[in-house]
Amino acid sequence: MKSAFRTAICTALTFSLRSLNPTPHRPHLILLSPFIVAFPAKPSPFTSMAGGESGTHAPPSPAVQSLEKQFDEFRHQLQDSGSLRERIRSVSLEIESATRLMQSSLLLIHQSRPIPEVLEKAKGQIDLLKELYSKLAEIMRECPGQYYRYHGDWRSETQTVVSLLAFMHWLETGNLLLHAEAEEKLGLNPSEFGLDIEDYLIGICFMSNDLVRYLLVIYYICPVCEENENELHTLQPRYVVNQVTAGDYDCPRKVLKFLTDLHVAFRMLNLRNDFLRKKFDGMKYDLRRVEEVYYDVKIRGLAANVDSTGEQGEREQS
Repeated sequence: MKSAFRTAICTALTFSLRSLNPTPHRPHLILLSPFIVAFPAKPSPFTSMAGGESGTHAPPSPAVQSLEKQFDEFRHQLQDSGSLRERIRSVSLEIESATRLMQSSLLLIHQSRPIPEVLEKAKGQIDLLKELYSKLAEIMRECPGQYYRYHGDWRSETQTVVSLLAFMHWLETGNLLLHAEAEEKLGLNPSEFGLDIEDYLIGICFMSNDLVRYLLVIYYICPVCEENENELHTLQPRYVVNQVTAGDYDCPRKVLKFLTDLHVAFRMLNLRNDFLRKKFDGMKYDLRRVEEVYYDVKIRGLAANVDSTGEQGEREQS
């Protein structure tokens, strides 16, 4: 009786479901199933790669283990590289701060300050630059052979340092600061941590801009050139007429000769179409501006006065 009654109830329930949904889908039958299906958790990428669909609990294959080991090594290398780069950048910021103080000191040369006094203040930062580049050399000893990997973190600062040192050297001697002399001033060792040649050349190109700016300031503050007074105010209204440098009419000739020799030397290089080539092209415009100033001085007859004064001084000394 009980089995017959149970069969009748199941038949009635099935008929009622079919009458409510004439086109039943197979998933609805799962509701009538007395069994509970347990779905497995989502496998990890490496587990699914190793075991596939049928072997989710299988141990990873040797290929997957080597892959995990490789990327774990990459993670450690990137962390070490990031910390090393942060140390380099902190030193580069100190170099930038020192060069900023040098630039502010050299600006006084356009005012009523003697050249030796201005250079003495600027030279006070050279010892600090030596210490900072020594720190960079110590950092790079920790990763031999990786000089050009991290070179971009101090490249622009070094180019500015070279331009300032070259400008100071020209004010003292009237000559170009050589590559070996720049390394010596910064305490660099070419065999361990030297001065990159392109950084040196770009710094020299920057120096030509500073040299032309120095010449134009001297020229525009000359008392004789009254018609250039408006250009003086446009150039820098804070400049004061310097009794020492205002009458240096021979300066255009010196700068013109120096930049001409430097331009000829640069033409010996086979430069690519890169940043260095662009800076060299800028040097051509600097040379043209100096030629215009020298031509104006010659037209005014100021250069002739300089030549006659020099010859008279030599006669008096003899």
